[in-house]
Amino acid sequence: MEYKLDVEDIRALLPHRYPMLLVDRVLELTPGERVVGLKNVTINEPFFNGHFPGQAVMPGVLILETMAQVAGLILLSVPQHEGKLAYIGSVKNAKFRKPVVPGDTLIIEALLGKVRGTIGEVRMVATVEGEQVARCEMMFALVSPTPVNVHTKLKGE
Repeated sequence: MEYKLDVEDIRALLPHRYPMLLVDRVLELTPGERVVGLKNVTINEPFFNGHFPGQAVMPGVLILETMAQVAGLILLSVPQHEGKLAYIGSVKNAKFRKPVVPGDTLIIEALLGKVRGTIGEVRMVATVEGEQVARCEMMFALVSPTPVNVHTKLKGE
């Protein structure tokens, strides 16, 4: 079954919050198989103040992070991974074809590859107006969050 997700649905699956939540909407999601996510790139993004003055370009590392968040949705949308975190284990064959600038709508398609236990591989392509701007393959480790007990730390235990 295919789903569409708004930002609140995305926040229920991903732990990211402003300013690091980069996915605005999911256009298509087939849990455990495929996802298509959308990022509206606006001049209001804080990184555009310094990247670059007079020539605003979305940093490649943030394009990769957006791709990783979309990919995480495939992995975290299946019941056995509910509540887990998707950590990037590796990035392979990353290619950047064109700059992404304010006003662009970044569309990321991610396809799930092999999954072995808590390790998953995802292939992604990012486009703007139908033209490929980036692509890569990522491997993720799915882990349970470690609860932090500040009182234990303060007591030196």
